[in-house]
Amino acid sequence: MAIIYTLVNQKGGVGKTTTAINLGAYLGYYGQKVLLVDLDPQANATSCLGINKNDVHSGTYEVLIGRKTIVEPILHNPRFKISLLPSSPALAGAEVELIELDHRDRRMRNALNPVLDRYDYILIDCPPSLSLLTINGLMAAQDGVLIPVQCEYLALEGIGQLVYTLGKVRNSIYPELKIRGVMMTMEDKRTRLSHDVITEVQKFFPDQVFQSTIPRNIRVAEAPSFGQPILFYDENSSGAIGYQLLALELLYGDDKLDKAQIMQQLAGMKEQGRIDDERYQTFINDLG
Repeated sequence: MAIIYTLVNQKGGVGKTTTAINLGAYLGYYGQKVLLVDLDPQANATSCLGINKNDVHSGTYEVLIGRKTIVEPILHNPRFKISLLPSSPALAGAEVELIELDHRDRRMRNALNPVLDRYDYILIDCPPSLSLLTINGLMAAQDGVLIPVQCEYLALEGIGQLVYTLGKVRNSIYPELKIRGVMMTMEDKRTRLSHDVITEVQKFFPDQVFQSTIPRNIRVAEAPSFGQPILFYDENSSGAIGYQLLALELLYGDDKLDKAQIMQQLAGMKEQGRIDDERYQTFINDLG
């Protein structure tokens, strides 16, 4: 049975789609069967995996309105080890059409049922807004939401609104909705601001912030223009290492890898010079 996480943040530009793609790629690298669902009409996740969104004639839109079952439009990239339910600009029209349909807030949740046994992870990339599409993503998040937060001051202002939104959904239609974890993105260790933002977010979400942070890295920003996850564009970049450690932390927390397996992977990264002694020891200590 698949673990389903929805990546959500009402604030744009926090690295939500980038995290969905790169986390998915590393989960695939570690042997997990991954389905990425592009639930954003901007179709950035689709484009970032090298697919022209204007050439998508069967995808999330058709699945949501019931024109197709989810099995038909799924694309698989054997190199990236990711399956994708692509999006297209047509998805923008689904907002209006969904209003007239039964169970309009859980169309995605129901649509995923036929493929739950085919994947280990399903990652849903939502639009940066509280729309009916986002509500569908939240309703499908049976194992929780992943919240990317940018290490900048304005990101703090959006957290309160996001928590309020999640609370409204929890209180009105989905009491089981939970936060799986908060991911700090675009960290700049040269500035005190990044450190202060992380500290404040940790206070806001005690014991829910991932220890692994994603640094601000030009190679991560370049990779989408080449239609590749950072793992395949530059696996030795600081951004790639950040996403690899994040994937290991998630896999450990989900009981997909045990401590011995994690330590083996970290030892390999250390031997290759990709992480230093301090980062290795910090990660090990956080495993408990």
